Amino acid sequence: MKSDLELWVVLARAYEAVRRHAVADIARHELTPGEFGVLEALYHGEPLLLGELQQKVLVSSGGVTFLVDRLVARGLVERRPCPDDARARHALLTSAGRRLMDRIFPDHARAVRGALAGLGRAEQRRAADLLRTLGLAAAARPLPGTSLPKEQ
Repeated sequence: MKSDLELWVVLARAYEAVRRHAVADIARHELTPGEFGVLEALYHGEPLLLGELQQKVLVSSGGVTFLVDRLVARGLVERRPCPDDARARHALLTSAGRRLMDRIFPDHARAVRGALAGLGRAEQRRAADLLRTLGLAAAARPLPGTSLPKEQ
């Protein structure tokens, strides 16, 4: 149906327009979107096991290791052993990482909020509900050429 494909195009264009605002704000602080994603996830929920962090920032296990390594080298993140599992590691913000996020996150939130200002609060809630429903339904469907849904 034409409306299905139209929705896909509109969704992709809207995402790209909002994403550009977020990426431009992140770049002002000499961070990549992936690095900022790790910092933001830790800022709002540390400490996190690297596997939990991977799920939150939607990167591969190698990708999260690479991002954490870069942030450790910059003194923004540290790794600590997990007390319950000697093989696992937690990631958490250093004091420098927390100070950075305390300084930049409010402006970042304003930049994203501004990019979303084309919809009122009630419309944003409705859009979030609809997109959540769409995402969950799409995730439950088998991927083309397979019989299993994509793993979350």
